[in-house]
Amino acid sequence: MTSTPTTLTLFSGLALKDVLEDAVLPAYAAGGGHQIDTVYEPTSALVGRIREGQVPDLIIGVADSLHELATEGILDGDRLAPLVRSGLGVATLPGAPVPALRSVEEFVVTLRSARSVAYSRGGASGIYFAGLLERLGIADDVNSRATIVPGGFTGEALLDGRADLAVQQVIELRSVPGVRIAGTFPPDMQHYIDLWLGRAAAPAAPAAVATLQDFLTSAVALEAYTAAGLEVSDRADGADRR
Repeated sequence: MTSTPTTLTLFSGLALKDVLEDAVLPAYAAGGGHQIDTVYEPTSALVGRIREGQVPDLIIGVADSLHELATEGILDGDRLAPLVRSGLGVATLPGAPVPALRSVEEFVVTLRSARSVAYSRGGASGIYFAGLLERLGIADDVNSRATIVPGGFTGEALLDGRADLAVQQVIELRSVPGVRIAGTFPPDMQHYIDLWLGRAAAPAAPAAVATLQDFLTSAVALEAYTAAGLEVSDRADGADRR
């Protein structure tokens, strides 16, 4: 009797969608890996799915959220591992004036001068940005004209004309063909999103899950993350995942 192939489930934040789909998961499949069902959404949305009972075998998401799920016993706290981190940036359409982003003062003027700034309050970058606007004292001004999206890639708001600036993780801005990365946040305003890899506390196929987890932190995968513009965490290739 032929056994049913094992299908693994992987939840991932939007930031890694392109690099996983274009490079990492095809390499895993080419090496004889198991079939994978993937879901890509902001970590907050993924956590919502998990709390509704959709627990994946593996999840890549914002570190704080994964630690919280481990505290609740949903993820295996002993097998949480740092993976990559991503900084925040600003995008425009090609041909648009390049915004000044070198200092906090220039950054504030750029945001207040924009016709509309697109950001997402559903993701970690947008949550940080909303708080930053409050700390800078310009929340009312910017939000009165902002294009606030519930989730997805904010760069898409440039393509359909809703906004002339888009704020998100640089890796997410790069995921939208036809937009240009204008620059990153000034050093004093920069914020890095730390993405970790987590594993269900009770996976149905532990050996298969461990194999996929190992591949997601293999040299092949780490090289792909770096090529995509992500910064690999120091311990991403050295954690004990068994």
